[in-house]
Amino acid sequence: MLAPHRTAFLLALSLSVVACDKTPQFTQAEPGEALSAGSATVRKADQNAFSLPSANLSPSRRLDFSVGNSFFRNPWISAPATTTARDGLGPLFNTNACQNCHIKDGRGHPPGPDAQNAVSMLVRLSIPAGSEHAQIIKRLGVLAEPTYGSQLQDMANPGTAPEGKVRVSYSLQRLSFADGLEVELRKPTLEISQLGYGALHLDTLFSARIAPPMIGLGLLEAISEADILANADPEDRNGDGISGRANQVWDRAEQRTVLGRFGWKAGQPTLNQQNADAFANDMGLTSNLISQDNCTAAQLDCRIAPHGGEPEVSDNILANVLFYTRNLGVPARRGADTAQVIAGKNLFYQADCQSCHTAQFTTAGDAAEPELANQTIRPYSDLLLHDMGPGLADNRPEFLASGQEWRTPPLWGIGLTATVNGHTQFLHDGRARNLLEAILWHDGEAQAAKQHVLTFTADQRHALLAFLNSL
Repeated sequence: MLAPHRTAFLLALSLSVVACDKTPQFTQAEPGEALSAGSATVRKADQNAFSLPSANLSPSRRLDFSVGNSFFRNPWISAPATTTARDGLGPLFNTNACQNCHIKDGRGHPPGPDAQNAVSMLVRLSIPAGSEHAQIIKRLGVLAEPTYGSQLQDMANPGTAPEGKVRVSYSLQRLSFADGLEVELRKPTLEISQLGYGALHLDTLFSARIAPPMIGLGLLEAISEADILANADPEDRNGDGISGRANQVWDRAEQRTVLGRFGWKAGQPTLNQQNADAFANDMGLTSNLISQDNCTAAQLDCRIAPHGGEPEVSDNILANVLFYTRNLGVPARRGADTAQVIAGKNLFYQADCQSCHTAQFTTAGDAAEPELANQTIRPYSDLLLHDMGPGLADNRPEFLASGQEWRTPPLWGIGLTATVNGHTQFLHDGRARNLLEAILWHDGEAQAAKQHVLTFTADQRHALLAFLNSL
């Protein structure tokens, strides 16, 4: 069993690895490596690979999973309606169903040039906060834009004006490998138009974010706080240039500050709160956890519009969705024991990518669901914040996260993105059109890793991508 932190990780490498200085050298797949989610790993790799229940769920528990799936997949409607269990949508919203953002439970994408709405890409809003806003930041993480709130909703029920329209344009820049290969990177520019309620605050901060995959979230929640914090090195005491740190966020249920682990900046502490926040901000649906609607004082039509009850998302529905999102299985690796993938894995470690994309954890014995407990998992994420440099910065702080910091996204399942979602657009705003572009956007704490990758030959690049696509 491999320990979660870097130093213990090296000590636990077994027969498949020969130590070489501080960098492990892999000669074959590690035992159980193909099972990214332990006994919860699912075996299919088709277009529905991200929508399957954990393999270790019993038949009766799979029925509970299906109930949660129905609430995640089916659309909500505006009130009043005869379908009282699903009414209350809006009045302002981004989509009418969770599945519309997390397409096939997978990755969203930025809007194309002809798209009417952004749908699977959200735009977060805030304004700079001062010391007088300390209590707001403690509980909400940001100071919301006064007219439009903390998220732009580009759709609305009849009789209510949408907040605005979102478009993305791109400028191009180039980066070259040592062997002369030139890669074109696209840098996005966010465009907000047709504002429905007047001008935005002059100092508005924007953050475009695509919907991340839903797989393995319950397993990430089941990693102990101690194991996550074991990787944190906020002052870079070991001098490796990597100073991952934990976000500390407000837990609404516990009414206290705790470790953040979900969202692009680790701004949510639990999967239940993440779900409730999505219901509130993405669909305008209240719950007992988040009972305030998403209308601001300036949005009078929104404030007087009919609602679907208090709350609109019942505790039972929220619990069903929680069970579903906790138990979406992670697909097994493909070709983990092939020569090219093993070569790519060695290159991944040589570039020190695993210092942020931590390969392995063991989930806690007291996990929220028994199927999630004591599982050896391989998410390739430390769930910590890292400074990724000015190129990827949104310049919008969130709780303790700075405008240049992002949580390390898990890599498991990344090679099935095209199969499930029909595209390969990566990073928080979908700017990277493939994995190689995503690597080359890395900077800040990942600058040394990127520079190492830029020395790779064509064969080495292909091996590295083969490894990533096997995850």
